[in-house]
Amino acid sequence: MSERSSYPHGVPCWVDTLQPDPEAAKQFYGELFGWQFSGPGPMPGTPGKYFVARLRGRDVAGIASQPEGVPAATAWNTHIAVNNVDDACARAQSAGGTVLVSPFDAPPAGRMAVVNDPAGATFCIWEANDRSGAQLVNEPCTWAMNVLITRDPEGAKRFYGEVFGWRTDTFDGGGLPVTLWRLPGYVGGEPQQPVPRDVVATMVPPDASTEHARPHWSVDFWIRDLDRAAATAASLGANVIAPPHDTPGFRSCVIADPQGAVFSLSQLKAFQ
Repeated sequence: MSERSSYPHGVPCWVDTLQPDPEAAKQFYGELFGWQFSGPGPMPGTPGKYFVARLRGRDVAGIASQPEGVPAATAWNTHIAVNNVDDACARAQSAGGTVLVSPFDAPPAGRMAVVNDPAGATFCIWEANDRSGAQLVNEPCTWAMNVLITRDPEGAKRFYGEVFGWRTDTFDGGGLPVTLWRLPGYVGGEPQQPVPRDVVATMVPPDASTEHARPHWSVDFWIRDLDRAAATAASLGANVIAPPHDTPGFRSCVIADPQGAVFSLSQLKAFQ
């Protein structure tokens, strides 16, 4: 079930990072995850380049040039699949969000836009044509989860419910409330996972590693040996913001890559 060929409306479908030096980013993530890369392909409207990371011959993530003159922090981006980008932008604006980048074509892959939720967390919306999204997920060295980190969970529940039809369940995750974003009727994930298979993402408040960060979407990758991966990342010039620690069901850490893009790693206890 870790292979994917399509994503329904309202389901996160792709992750990528825009970097000042994409070649250096390719080297870092290639050594950390064993990714290979195809491309470069063009970035519509800019002279930048876009590379697709691959694992076992399948697309897993993107690394691209950061557009010149755009004052944006280097980060990992979450893309959410929609049936129609223009309609989704209209819903987002009606629900209190802001369209940062109006819908544009990225031929032949699809059509996209960039949106801020009312608290300022940025995400992308994606209307697929030739490229639906990641072809391999939920296994070591691939993307596994998207996490909204925000101080306004009630506002987020209203916004994402109106835009994507998401519903929520919240539970105590070791002293912090953890909210499951659920899409009724969706069957994803993996059969053995500990949460319902209609879960598409999660939401948490800031913790010690994110208390000074603005609201944002975080990207989590699964790894087979977390302690070794954290040491490897540090040796390659990354900053281990939150050292390896145990959480229910996982061993986790938070890392800023050498150019500043923050992501998390999680090791399922089953891999120990």
